[in-house]
Amino acid sequence: MRTAFNFLTILPWFHHETSLPALGRAVGWFPLVGLAIGALLAGFDWILSQFLPAGPVAVLVLALWLVASGGIHFDGLLDSCDGLFGGKTAAQRLEIMRDHRVGAFAVAGGGLMLLLKASTLAAMPQRWQALLLAPTLGRWSIALAIVRFPYARKQGLGRAMKDYARNSDALLATSITLLAAWGVAGLNGMMALVGAGLLLWLTATFIQRRIPGLTGDSYGALNELIEALTLLILLATLTGGDYF
Repeated sequence: MRTAFNFLTILPWFHHETSLPALGRAVGWFPLVGLAIGALLAGFDWILSQFLPAGPVAVLVLALWLVASGGIHFDGLLDSCDGLFGGKTAAQRLEIMRDHRVGAFAVAGGGLMLLLKASTLAAMPQRWQALLLAPTLGRWSIALAIVRFPYARKQGLGRAMKDYARNSDALLATSITLLAAWGVAGLNGMMALVGAGLLLWLTATFIQRRIPGLTGDSYGALNELIEALTLLILLATLTGGDYF
């Protein structure tokens, strides 16, 4: 568990030297890290809401959201946007995803993602359920993607996690996520979980048509997309479906 917090957050209390096998075996705890991040965000949101209106609160909460994980998932989204949409062959797309320079697709995709998350948070009559569940479901999607889908590269940190993660880790991650989804939001949480699973499958299928498997950047992109979908589903349920 400590290894999962060490990898997915910048919290100094969990920093320690770890091995690649230990990192792979920590995959099952990823949703618990998401739930902890969500609790941090919900607390921050409650404090800010005592003094500020919804718009600024949403932006500041989103800023903490990015900082808490060191921006690793958002960076994966940017690289995935450039690579998946910018190359003509699978080899070119993989090479572009390794390039740390930011292209037009990354700017557009990242900007739209931030706008979507901020506007959705600002529109919610209450945000604590969404803030708890979105990071949880996002990191659940990473755990499942690591275990269930092929990896595109022969080397790298993602390759190591793929090699050492097991089906039992995916089961642990799913069990934690099921309990969190039901405990936090009941049927609405289960609806968000089903939507997350569907988006995970659709996105992973699309990625595999563009490159021969997923990468570490793909995991980050999946996390960002499923966090955004969770916010949208819970916004719709909290407003009684008025936006459908």
